[in-house]
Amino acid sequence: LPAVVSVAIFTYAPLFGWWMAVSDYKLGKSIFQAPWAGFKYFEEFFTDTAGAGHVIVNTLVMNVAALVLGLVCALAFAIFLKEVRWSKFRRFVQSASFFPYFMSWVIIYAVIYALFSNDGAVNASLQSLGLIDKPLNILGNPSTSWGLIITVDVWNILGYNSVMFIAAIAGIPEEQYEAARIDGATRFHEMRYVTLPNLIPTLIVLLILGSGSIFNSYLDQFFIFTNTLNISTMEVFDYYIYRFGLKQGNFSYATAVGVVKTIVSLILLVGVNWIS
Repeated sequence: LPAVVSVAIFTYAPLFGWWMAVSDYKLGKSIFQAPWAGFKYFEEFFTDTAGAGHVIVNTLVMNVAALVLGLVCALAFAIFLKEVRWSKFRRFVQSASFFPYFMSWVIIYAVIYALFSNDGAVNASLQSLGLIDKPLNILGNPSTSWGLIITVDVWNILGYNSVMFIAAIAGIPEEQYEAARIDGATRFHEMRYVTLPNLIPTLIVLLILGSGSIFNSYLDQFFIFTNTLNISTMEVFDYYIYRFGLKQGNFSYATAVGVVKTIVSLILLVGVNWIS
């Protein structure tokens, strides 16, 4: 019951605010007192090629790549972790991989900054080895933004996703492995023909769940990682909505963009579920 009440208050009740997307809302008045605007703000978003184009591309590229690579890496990580015979080391590695999931994006960015800033550890090491003449601007370079965010996302979610696969591995009947050994299967064959096929249903479920949030990003993550140099490749839907809604006060336009994001996410969720 508390979960249902929480979802009703924070997820469904705010849907009444969608009225702002079709009205000229001004701060200080009720949203239902705003004059009707029709689909003006939706048209404005889709005709704003300078804004909508790069926002859609950035969101899709980074989130789809992070979702797919994150699940594939977690799947491989769980399979290889199962093959570790030293139980204490296996538990330590699993716990260590889960730790980044609980770190705030402020702390994660502090770690990334210490490593990849102009005077960070990576640039200092490369310069001391004579491999580069001047520091690489990794954090402010648009050409490295996608790779940086995708890598950080995969690292951040690896432990969380692997827990699902580890639980699925624990549910595989031991008789399947015994039958494989009787047939002469090696440990690699057990991974390939027993463990992996049993994990495919879990992979599909996680893919379906993740597809519904492809257009959702961590605002605090992009708020920290985005700067004036890389905003062209780092601005995603949530940051775009924040910029127009809270920073510029254009609440109707920001709400319209949010509605578009929600509808597309719902279509993707139903579509992936149907394909699976």
